[in-house]
Amino acid sequence: MPTFQRPLTARAGLCLALSVLLPASGSAAALDLPALIECRQGLADYNALAPVVADPLKAVANGLQPLPQTNAFMSEFRLATPLTVFGQRTEYLAIAGASIMAILDLPDPRPLASSLALEDGVDTPEKFMAGRELVSRDVTDPVTGEPMIESVILSLSTVKSHPGKTLAGCTYSLDLPPEAPEAPPAPVPAVPPAAAAGR
Repeated sequence: MPTFQRPLTARAGLCLALSVLLPASGSAAALDLPALIECRQGLADYNALAPVVADPLKAVANGLQPLPQTNAFMSEFRLATPLTVFGQRTEYLAIAGASIMAILDLPDPRPLASSLALEDGVDTPEKFMAGRELVSRDVTDPVTGEPMIESVILSLSTVKSHPGKTLAGCTYSLDLPPEAPEAPPAPVPAVPPAAAAGR
C-alpha cells in the first residue's frame, strides 16, 4: 500500500456522518474551492460543501452545474467561473467521497507530481497515482468523545474514464486511530522441579 494512503476502514461512513455532525464553516457562498482543492483548508470547510453538491439547485446557485455521471465513483460539475489550481486552469471538478478534485487538461501528471513533491503510488502506462499526507492531527469526536485522527492528503491520479486528464485535489477525512497491537498472553510460570516433585 502506498505510504501516503491511510486505511479506508470506516472512512466513508464517518465522512458522511460528519457532514451532519460538524457545523459548516460559513455559508455555501463562502466556499473557497481553490483552497479546498489545494489542501489549504480543513475537514469542517470540506463538510460545508456536502449540502451544496448533494442538492442540484444549491449546486447551480453556487456556480456548480451537475454533469452526467461518467464514472460510477464520482460526481462531476462544470464551474460557472473557471478557476486556477496548482498553476492549471480548469472549469471542471469532481467529488468522490471525502475528496474534491479538479479535472485538468494534463495528459502527463508526472511533472506536476514532481513539483508538488508527491510520493508515487502507482506508475504504469494504464494508471498513475501519487500523493502526500499534509496534515495528520489528533482530534476528538464532538459526539462520542472518542479520539480520532484528522487527515488531509494531496493527490494526483489518472482515471480510465477520463483519458488525457489528470485529477488533482485533496482528501479530507476523519479516521479511527490505528488499533494497538494485542499484548501477547502472559507466560505461564514454570513450576520449579522441587515443587512439582512435592505434589
